[in-house]
Amino acid sequence: MKFTWLNNMTYVKVGLVFAALLIAVASLLVSNRLIRDLQAEEHANMEVWAEAMRALSNADESTDMGLVLKVINGNEYIPIVVLDSHGDVTLTRNIAEDNPNDIHRITSSGKSLRINIAPEGQRPDYIRVCYDESLMLTRLAQFPYVQLGIVGLFVAVAIFALLSSKRAEQNKVWVGLSRETAHQLGTPISSLMAWTEVLREQYPNDPLLPDMSTDVKRLQLIAERFSKIGSAPEMKPTDLCQVVQNVVSYIHRRSSDKVRMTTTFAEPQMMASVCAPLFEWVIENLCKNAIDAMQGEGEISVYVSRQQGQMLVEVADTGKGIERQHFKSVFRPGFTTKKRGWGLGLSLAKRIVEEYHHGRIYVEASEVGRGTTFAIELPDNYQA
Repeated sequence: MKFTWLNNMTYVKVGLVFAALLIAVASLLVSNRLIRDLQAEEHANMEVWAEAMRALSNADESTDMGLVLKVINGNEYIPIVVLDSHGDVTLTRNIAEDNPNDIHRITSSGKSLRINIAPEGQRPDYIRVCYDESLMLTRLAQFPYVQLGIVGLFVAVAIFALLSSKRAEQNKVWVGLSRETAHQLGTPISSLMAWTEVLREQYPNDPLLPDMSTDVKRLQLIAERFSKIGSAPEMKPTDLCQVVQNVVSYIHRRSSDKVRMTTTFAEPQMMASVCAPLFEWVIENLCKNAIDAMQGEGEISVYVSRQQGQMLVEVADTGKGIERQHFKSVFRPGFTTKKRGWGLGLSLAKRIVEEYHHGRIYVEASEVGRGTTFAIELPDNYQA
């Protein structure tokens, strides 16, 4: 099995996600530690404030009122509600007095201090100082989630940019390789066509000449296919049954006698808007892969039908099958289980079907040791 840069891309994406998770966990841990420290500090401040309230209630000539008032008035950020022994609100700080919702939220939050304001030796008179987290602490508690959102957005944009860059690079490679191949084939094909005409004039009855002409035309078709990669193909009304039959007949004549090929058509004629040379290439790749998977012996069945507003082409073989975990991987460039091969056939087929014909190609079913069925779905948008 061969792997290309796409496998490295998978590792890059996993690495980015892992790094983002590490940043997220570290951010949460640090923020959580900081929040706990601030909560403890605010609780200590409230204990001092409550003690100042007790001192204010028991003030005498020896009490430093300046210090007491400084502590009480110094709280400008922690919301406070003071309740008397009957549960009535006697004092509020840092909240709107006419907002009963805030008062109810603070008194029911569970954060409170119970202090005795009665002078020593007298009957206890308890008040309850209820408080809530300061606005700064609340915002700080929300900050990690904002930070995680920003990190997640950064990772998503980075992955998208990386994939787009690689996809654009891959497209350039595809187009450049295809057009250069078509250009390089042009000269020898022209020479072969000329030599075929010369042989036809000198040996008009030679039985091999028709096959030679057929093979030269086949080379022309291959060059035409390569030249169409990277440009918008011309879609024409085409009978899919005829396209499939042409490919199957060509492959069958050039394969082993041990390979049986059958075609089944739900209707005698099924028209679709396709680029015949490119679509023939797809069927040809599927059939050749099926022959390789069967190791030159088995049966290939091609079925063409119309289902739920779509044209469906199914290519089934009795080969070695594909493991379920590789159903999507087989369409990646470079993925192959052959000892020899570039692993580009199915990737090219996927590109032709999805990008040019706006259809879908996928592994419909497969069982190791029993065979595989590939399915092609095309939009049934032909207008007679």
